[in-house]
Amino acid sequence: MKLVSYRLKNQDVPLRVGAVVENTIVDVQEIYHRYRKEKNGEELDILIPEDPTSFFRLGHPAIECVQEAYTYCLANNWDGVDILPRDIVYLGTLIPEPSKIICVGRNYVDHAVEMNSDVPEYPVLFAKFANALIGPDDAIHKTRLTEKLDYEVELTIVIGKTASRVKKEDAFDYIAGYTIGNDISARDLQKRTPQWLQGKTIDCSTPIGPWMVTPDEIGDPSNLAIRCYVNGDERQSSNTEKLIYDIPFLIEFISNLITLQPGDLIMTGTPDGVAFGMESPKFLQDGDIVTVEIENIGRMDNQVIAED
Repeated sequence: MKLVSYRLKNQDVPLRVGAVVENTIVDVQEIYHRYRKEKNGEELDILIPEDPTSFFRLGHPAIECVQEAYTYCLANNWDGVDILPRDIVYLGTLIPEPSKIICVGRNYVDHAVEMNSDVPEYPVLFAKFANALIGPDDAIHKTRLTEKLDYEVELTIVIGKTASRVKKEDAFDYIAGYTIGNDISARDLQKRTPQWLQGKTIDCSTPIGPWMVTPDEIGDPSNLAIRCYVNGDERQSSNTEKLIYDIPFLIEFISNLITLQPGDLIMTGTPDGVAFGMESPKFLQDGDIVTVEIENIGRMDNQVIAED
């Protein structure tokens, strides 16, 4: 199942949670109510919020209820459910206000090499904040403070239940699903101090999307092709099998430092091919289209818009 945050393009209203059906969207609350009506409320005592942040903060219980409703409505050909064509729908930030966005730096060997860095002895962690997040139908804002705006495609984990001191062998039990993140980085701002934060969490700079895919549709997350293109030119091409610190290790490592909550995001790192690592860097410019894609998840296109 693929979950999105959406609203109709002609309406200035808060985002709602939807599910993807081929190239259309169905409202999650609507299909849940349809299913609940059929089941007379039996074993359906959880309320499904309209608001995406509230929904994802409920974690596994909400997603599992929606999965049941989705399966039921699919088997009944979506009878009584409004089907929304993709072209009338705006997709926004998947989780507008996660409590934490934890990013992992230099988590592919080739990327560490191109950044003239050693392979880290421990995972390199830094944070982003909600102000940076945008969705698949939004533009990447290029602040006038940077001349070195860079792209970084990353497999991104959505946490599904409270995780504290998790063991590696149990790590996948805490994952709600997977999405794509583009860790847009202002390299000149990032590199002017030893601390990276100022170059990593600029307003409206980090696309997350286009949807969250539940684990049953992913297969092995440690073996997914991952790519990034700028104006159709392939810049990054790798596979998540090349992660230095894999997903179970990261969840164990992070949860021993920080309690993770449902709806939290972990961006697992980017492969080589970033502009900063080129002999003649090709940083992002006004009007560029950045495409990121990960196998079994999908692809996302965002245009770069420079501030006046």
